[in-house]
Amino acid sequence: MGRKILIIEDDAETADYLARGLMQEGHMVEQAANGQDGLYRATDGSFDLVILDRMVPIIDGLSVLRALRAAKIETPVLILSALASVGDRIEGLECGSDDYLVKPFSFAELLARANALLRRSEARVATDPKLTVGDLVIDPLSRTVKRGGKKLDLKPREYLLLEYFARNEGRVVTRTMLLEQVWDYHFDPATNVIDVHVSRLRRKLEEGFDRPMLHTVRGAGYMLAA
Repeated sequence: MGRKILIIEDDAETADYLARGLMQEGHMVEQAANGQDGLYRATDGSFDLVILDRMVPIIDGLSVLRALRAAKIETPVLILSALASVGDRIEGLECGSDDYLVKPFSFAELLARANALLRRSEARVATDPKLTVGDLVIDPLSRTVKRGGKKLDLKPREYLLLEYFARNEGRVVTRTMLLEQVWDYHFDPATNVIDVHVSRLRRKLEEGFDRPMLHTVRGAGYMLAA
C-alpha cells in the first residue's frame, strides 16, 4: 500500500525524477526545495519516509536531520549525497539517518533501500497502525473506517481520500494535492471531480453526527479536523 514520502532536494530535476518514480509505485509524495521548508513539513510526523539531500540551501541536510531527531521525530531518513567518503557516510549515519545513498544513484537501488526502510518502520508500528481523528478511527490494513463505533461504508476512492485527509489532519489540502496524490492526475484543478467526491465523503462522515469533520477552507481547499 502507498506510503507518504517527503523529498527534501533543491535540484528540481532530481526531485521530480524521484517523485515521479515513487508515485508510479503508488506512494504519496511531497517536495521541499530547501532545508527550512523540509524541516517544517517533516516535524508534523505524518510522513513514513524522508529522502533528504545533504546539500540543501537555508538549512543544510545534516542540520535538518539533527533538528528532527532532537524533536523526537523518528521518521526514517534516507540521505542522498555527492559526498562519498567513508567519513561523510559515518557522519550522516551518526546524525541519525537510517541509510545513506551516494549520488549518482540508480532509481532501482533507491527504491529498494526506501522499501527496506518502510518495511522496518511498518514492523515498528504494526502494533497499532490505526489513524485516529477525534471519534473517527481508520484502519489502513483492513481499509475499514468507524466513527463513534459505527462502521462507515466507503467506496475505494472515498477511502483513499479520507486516508489522505487523515494523514494531513489539521492541514489545508488543496485540490491540486488531491488530484496528484489520490487520483495521480496532473490536470486543471478547476475540474469538479474533487468536489463531487468530497461532498459524498462528507455526507457519509457526518450524517447522524453532531460535529462536522471535513471542512471547506474557502479559496484554499479542505481540512479534516475534529
